[in-house]
Parts: sequence; structure tokens; C-alpha cells
Amino acid sequence: MQPQLLRFLSSKAELEKGKVVLWGCPLDLGSSWKGGARFAPTAIREASWNLESFSPYLGKDLEEIAFSDVGDLTVSSDPKKALEEIAYFVEGLLKKGKKTLIIGGEHLLSLGVIKGLKKVYPNIRVLQIDAHADLRDQYLESPFSHATVIKKITQELGPYRVFQVGIRSWEGEERKNRETVFLGESPFFSLHPGFFQGPLYVTLDMDVLDPSVCPGVTTPEPGGWSFKDLLYFLYALPWENVVGMDVVELSPQSDPSGTSVMVGAKVIRETLILLGGGNG
Repeated sequence: MQPQLLRFLSSKAELEKGKVVLWGCPLDLGSSWKGGARFAPTAIREASWNLESFSPYLGKDLEEIAFSDVGDLTVSSDPKKALEEIAYFVEGLLKKGKKTLIIGGEHLLSLGVIKGLKKVYPNIRVLQIDAHADLRDQYLESPFSHATVIKKITQELGPYRVFQVGIRSWEGEERKNRETVFLGESPFFSLHPGFFQGPLYVTLDMDVLDPSVCPGVTTPEPGGWSFKDLLYFLYALPWENVVGMDVVELSPQSDPSGTSVMVGAKVIRETLILLGGGNG
């Protein structure tokens, strides 16, 4: 881990003191448009210091949640090696009985997380919240990309283990590869109850939000969710079954106003409370 002086809000520095472990993964090997996802972990932490610890939506204070921000995981520039390093780190956290929240970084990191999760939770399922299907076989002549990550995860876990919401952009190849895609102007629908039984991992690409809400992402896609849409969707999930989550593809330098990193910081605050059991 890279030593980290700047931590998220009221974090404890020591790993042992947190029920939930927050860490950054500034992986940024191949974003297709704007790039810059590697800057998000630091930018979100900086934004958090201008954020209240109390959530008016949940009626809970982050100060009441035992979580540790342990800094950033420094990974190799080689995709395969980076994924192995992420998997090893995640497996170690889970074996210590921790839940994990990752600030990305590009979406490819989720594959490494799933590789680690699978060793502890063989029946893990994945909920992808995203504007893009990410089901390509390869992108820019590489099988390891933010545009192929969900295809790789479905190959890792087997069929019908990935549930996609918010998707509003794909190519013909991705439509053929899809398992379940829900479309529409609003994310509110009846969740398939059987899917959410057992351990669940949530991967959130910030481009699910409309660019009017969060313009600072690597691949903005018009027609997206509002901030409240996202929050209410997250609140509806069975958090007692969620073992981890990532927040990826934020590109701070693409939004000089700082709005996007503040949105990201609020999402992290809410998720820390939810993962820590503060939604009861």
C-alpha cells in the first residue's frame, strides 16, 4: 500500500479498527476517451473534507461507522499483473472479516476484485450500475479494458451471475453477449428477488449519472440517472448481503467546477454508512 496522509473524512488509519476498509486503486491503463481516472481517489478524499459527515438521506452520521481508509494500492502497469495484485489484496481483506469499498480508477479493476472475492465467496454475484454494457470481447486490440471487464467477469463467474442496470449504450457485439440489461428513464423496477440472495458485489460506474449531474467521467453518456435516482436505488439493495463495492471511472480534471468529485464523495459517504450497517 502507498502511505496516505490524506484520508476520507473521519477515517481511522489502522486496518484493524474498521469493519469496512476503504482504499483507492488508481488504475488507469486504457480509458477510451478522457482518461484521468487515476486522479479520482485523491480528488474524492480532498472533496470529502468539505462534506458533512451526517447523511440527511439516511439520518445517520459517518462518525458512527467503524471504517478505515488504508490509502492506495500501487499496482503494476501490466494489466494481468495488476489484476493479480488486486485479487491478492482483496482476498486478504475478506479473510480478515472485512467489507471493502474501492475508489477507482478505471473499471478494469473490478475484474481483479472479483478474482479475489471468488476465492472466499465462490457463489458471489455482481450488480453492475453503469451506462455502458462493457461486454466487448476486446477493445483497442486488448482483452483487458474497461470496455471488456463485464464480459471477463461473466466468464470468471459463469452465466446468470451478473445483473446490469442503467445500461443505455452498447454495440451489436455487446447486445449479443448480454445476460440481463434493464433500460429506461428511471432505475426503479422490481428487482429479481432470487438474484440478491447470498453474497453480492456492487460495481458502480459513475457515468450511469446524467452528464448534467456528473460531467467529470471518462465516458459521459447523455440520458442518465439523477443523483437521487442513484441514491434511492442503492438504498433499496439488501446491504446485509453486500460484501464489497467499487466506484469507478470518475475523471476529476474533466470537470473544473469540482461538482463531479463532490458527487463522488457523497456516494462514498452514503456507501460507507450502508456497508457499515447504518441503514437499519
